[in-house]
Amino acid sequence: MHSITAYGGPQGHLAMMLKTFVHQRRDVTEQELMEYNAFCQLLPGASSSQTLTLIGYKRGGISLAVATLLIWIAPACILMGSLSFLLQYFDQKALNTDIFKYVQPMAVGFLIYGSMRAFRISIRNLATTMIMISSLLIAYFFKSPWTFPCLIILGGIVSNFSDKRIPDIQDKPKKIRWTNIWLFALLFILAGFFSELARTHDWITRRPFNLFENFYRFGSLVFGGGDILIAMMLEQYVSRAKTQFMSAEELLTGAGIMRALPGPTFSITAYVGGMVMRNLGPGYQLLGCMLAPVAIFLPSLLLVLFFFPIWHNLKKYVVIYRALEGINAVVVGIMWAATIILFMAIPQNGYTIAVTAVTLTVLLLSRIPSPFIVLACLILGWLL
Repeated sequence: MHSITAYGGPQGHLAMMLKTFVHQRRDVTEQELMEYNAFCQLLPGASSSQTLTLIGYKRGGISLAVATLLIWIAPACILMGSLSFLLQYFDQKALNTDIFKYVQPMAVGFLIYGSMRAFRISIRNLATTMIMISSLLIAYFFKSPWTFPCLIILGGIVSNFSDKRIPDIQDKPKKIRWTNIWLFALLFILAGFFSELARTHDWITRRPFNLFENFYRFGSLVFGGGDILIAMMLEQYVSRAKTQFMSAEELLTGAGIMRALPGPTFSITAYVGGMVMRNLGPGYQLLGCMLAPVAIFLPSLLLVLFFFPIWHNLKKYVVIYRALEGINAVVVGIMWAATIILFMAIPQNGYTIAVTAVTLTVLLLSRIPSPFIVLACLILGWLL
């Protein structure tokens, strides 16, 4: 249900996770969810997908973590992959449907709700308040892909100047699975090797090798979420490609539709993978729709499952424990910045403001499940 109703990008997804997995299902505590999210912001890849993976990991180990990730990405990737087949049958006006026009105001309501809950959890003194405000301003005015990880590191450093007492941590150390990092490195090397071999020897089947290498590299290096990924794909497949695999308009059309769909923003890779392979025939196009999402999410999975036990074991040290206070404050500042940016981006009229206000009120005062709120906004967009 989360995978087909989670709108609003990583920060919006976090707000929905607070409602679904903390308050309704009680899979994790508020503190655990904020810690998971802060940790995932330090890693490259899809942060909201990594956070959900850790929720599954906590409840059922690696097998449930993998299942959770697959269930989370499947609906959005299927829809975006289908778009690469259907695009030729639609013109730009046909894609610009009004049914989603109240989804963004709804997402703002979820963001405000999540930001308020996170503020209550993480902001407890003057130092964390100042860290949050500084992070909000920097994240709002400086939109570099390095802004988030740099802010998180700085927040952890600043909060170490406190003399906060460290409670006893009773958790047993988690076993570090070195297989994950070796597999990550091996796949990175092999993908690059076979991609270059296919290119230099002009293999007939070289494009799937090139596609996997491109997206595995993107997933291993991208910080800053879907917008940065779109910029990387624009550079790879539109700007500097000897053979232009797709036009800038086609890429931006996919990006626009992706924002109107629930699920991870990295699901756009299913669309781009299909578009890159479309001139080789439907079979190759379908392969591209499947290969690109696997390649983009696989590094995120391997990295988070390797580094999380290390992070867990380091928490017993005073430096790391104090850093968590500042890191969580930075996350709250980033959530408020995302809320303001998204609110300023939507049309400012009575309907959108009312949808945002009603969504927030319903979340605060009722236990209505998130899917019903999303459905109500879709029906409203269809009727008005």
